[in-house]
Amino acid sequence: MTGESPAALRTRVLVVDDEQPIRRALELTLRRSGYEVATAATARDALVAAALNPPAIVLLDLVLPDGDGVDVCRELRSWTAVPILLLSAVDDERDKVRALDAGADDYLTKPFGVDELLARMRALLRRTEGAATEEQQVITAGGITVDLVRHVAAVGERTLRLTPTEFRLLRELVRADGRLLTHQMLLRLAWGPGYAEDTAVLRVHVTRLRDKLEAAGLPRDLVETVSGVGYRLREPEAP
Repeated sequence: MTGESPAALRTRVLVVDDEQPIRRALELTLRRSGYEVATAATARDALVAAALNPPAIVLLDLVLPDGDGVDVCRELRSWTAVPILLLSAVDDERDKVRALDAGADDYLTKPFGVDELLARMRALLRRTEGAATEEQQVITAGGITVDLVRHVAAVGERTLRLTPTEFRLLRELVRADGRLLTHQMLLRLAWGPGYAEDTAVLRVHVTRLRDKLEAAGLPRDLVETVSGVGYRLREPEAP
């Protein structure tokens, strides 16, 4: 098998499957292709592994001994935007719809070819990276570090458990690095043009984001309200 491009190097993949031979085969294949690999055999272990050391992409089996892969997908989506590629021997359209509705990014039916798997992974990782360049993968402001490729935000060593919407909102505030973002700008950047006037939705998510930043030890007013205009991320005061 030919090796993957350098982009695969150091990219962490979490493989979740209850069948040890499949886990082992995927682990060997991905390592040979330049990926860093972690494995889990149960839904519980998958969620713990994703929280302790967030992966860049998750390969998730649909049927697990202690739960449904769709439920795992839904739980992951409550706090991370990591790409999820669901793998299953069940070729049922209803299961595919359930998985996609729960937040899976793609669905691959077993058995599948290695080349197709790697191609699907590359496509998902490209979408996640977006416009992020090598120099822009990690940005920091206000005591917060945001990894644009892995879709992970942290305060010091503490990973923030954010929903995809909260992550997008925080990402834009950190990118602005103290510059004022109007309500309409934030709504367009984090939700899309169809939400440009929905300031009530924005207020609710800013409140939730402030709750999580405060729980991580940052001041509640780190996300500063500019009355009637928008929000900006201010630099926290030195202790």
